[in-house]
Amino acid sequence: MERIDIEKLAARVEGPVLLPGQEGFDEERTGFNLAVRHCPEVIVGAARAEDVAVAVAFAAAHDLPVAVQNTGHGFSVAAEGGLLITTRRMTAVRIDPETQSAYVAAGARFEQVIPEAARHGLAPLNGSAPHVGVVSHTLGGGLALLGRSHGWAADRVLAMDVVTADGRLRHVTPAAEPELYWALLGGRDNFGIVTGMEFGLVPVARLYGGGLFFDAGQVPGVLEAYGRWAATVPDEMNSSVALISFPDDPQVPEPMRGRHVWHVRIAFTGSAEDGERLVEPLRQIGPRLLENLRDMPYEQSADIHDDPPVPMPWAADNAFLTDPDGDTVRTILKHAGPGAALPAIVELRHLGGALARRPAHPNAVGQRDARFMLAVLIPLMGDSEVDAHASRFLGHMFKDLEPWTSGRFLNFMGHGDAADQERTRTAYTADDHTRLTELKAAYDPQNIFRLNYNIPPRTTP
Repeated sequence: MERIDIEKLAARVEGPVLLPGQEGFDEERTGFNLAVRHCPEVIVGAARAEDVAVAVAFAAAHDLPVAVQNTGHGFSVAAEGGLLITTRRMTAVRIDPETQSAYVAAGARFEQVIPEAARHGLAPLNGSAPHVGVVSHTLGGGLALLGRSHGWAADRVLAMDVVTADGRLRHVTPAAEPELYWALLGGRDNFGIVTGMEFGLVPVARLYGGGLFFDAGQVPGVLEAYGRWAATVPDEMNSSVALISFPDDPQVPEPMRGRHVWHVRIAFTGSAEDGERLVEPLRQIGPRLLENLRDMPYEQSADIHDDPPVPMPWAADNAFLTDPDGDTVRTILKHAGPGAALPAIVELRHLGGALARRPAHPNAVGQRDARFMLAVLIPLMGDSEVDAHASRFLGHMFKDLEPWTSGRFLNFMGHGDAADQERTRTAYTADDHTRLTELKAAYDPQNIFRLNYNIPPRTTP
């Protein structure tokens, strides 16, 4: 690219255009997962949908791959060259209480939507962390905190404004562009960059929620007991259980310091009285280090998982899982239990309920029949040798779990080797993946949008 090309690009967009070495470049390219950083030739900090369209057209004209980033929670493949579009400046949020729907621009986060919706007794289908971007969460399927009660966030999408690889800005609805609508919801950023999204909200103002904490060394059998309990609960009960190695740090609540802890997370949409009754069998597992279950406004739902809001480096992977029987549990604990080689955070999420239902408007979100999802996250230290060990650790663990797993969930897949095309393929049925490659050939035949969990365009023999 010539400098004059960059100057022409900068003259056509409202947001900043940044080159390596310029002030603001490093901050702009850095996302929440500090283990990965894009190294593009140029960054466009989009301030509006038209900026995205101009940037994509520029990239196509100069044969540059395109990456898109809002918060950087869902890093997959780091850009080495190419053009990075950041959407963090596009933060508009509008709530329509009459239609129980919301419109968000590409850079909006759930922490903006939740309080606005709560004013009308409504809630979005956000995940456990409110500082995650709405659009990326939803395009990957959107495994919601209230998923068993209300389904995937993707199933609530009414319309999207999208810039496709030809630089065209399209308004996509199930009626107007059914094929592109189907592919975007589950296919993430393979088919275009969503600049705005309209979606339905759910009538939830409060929850019975919080957690129960058990010492993993002193209370055996938590994972098996949780699996048996989960098979008995109604769809109103949303839950997961995580094994966390807490440091011996004054910032950690005293009962958990220096311990391996099972944290059972509860988000029940029924009454507090019914929640108390349903949770009682979990209390019988053994003595608790701590319990903070309570009736809470939905605005406090982030307290349930208490995901840290501070950027950090990590490696991750996941797989959908059958019922956690003895062999499965032994395999998980062999790799990630107390005494594990690395301080892995392991979470088992109960699926089913509304997550298993087919949406009113079809989309590409796969693995709807899965009963559980196992996700593993390993904090990294910025040491290349340790980071490589973490990648091998995850590979061995999920290889050993293959007899009980079936496919992956894109939003929790991790980066680098965990983001390759073969693993991406497992997020879909074979037929759906074939259909996605055909649509990729129609909407992005040059695979401009390839710095992601990539779905390549199908080539004709």
